[in-house]
Amino acid sequence: QVQLVESGGGLVQTGGSLRLSCASSGSIFGRLRMGWFRQPPGKEREWIATIAVSGATNYADAVRGRFTISSPYANNTVYLQMNNLKPEDTAVYYCAASEAGWEYWGQGTQVTVSS
Repeated sequence: QVQLVESGGGLVQTGGSLRLSCASSGSIFGRLRMGWFRQPPGKEREWIATIAVSGATNYADAVRGRFTISSPYANNTVYLQMNNLKPEDTAVYYCAASEAGWEYWGQGTQVTVSS
C-alpha cells in the first residue's frame, strides 16, 4: 500500500517561489510513475507534471518553464519546484502515483498566490 503526504504549500506573492514535497510511506522509487495535479477554486482537477520511472519529465503548457518535478535523492520523495508563481496558480496541489492509472493520491496542500 502506498500512502502519499504533501507538504510545502502556503501563501506567496506573485513572482515568488515554493517547493512542494510528496513523501511516500511505501517504496515507490524506480517502480511507480509520479505526478502532480492541482484543483483551482471552482474548477476541475488538472494534471500539471509527471516524472517517469526512467526520470523523464513532462509538463502541462501552463507550467512548463516555471515548474520542475524531481526525485533526486532516491528517498521516496518527489518535489515540485514552482517559480515565478502567478495568481492563476492558486489551487490545491495533489501528488499521485501510478501503476496502471493514478491509483494513489495524497490529501493535497493549498497554494495561494496573491496579486
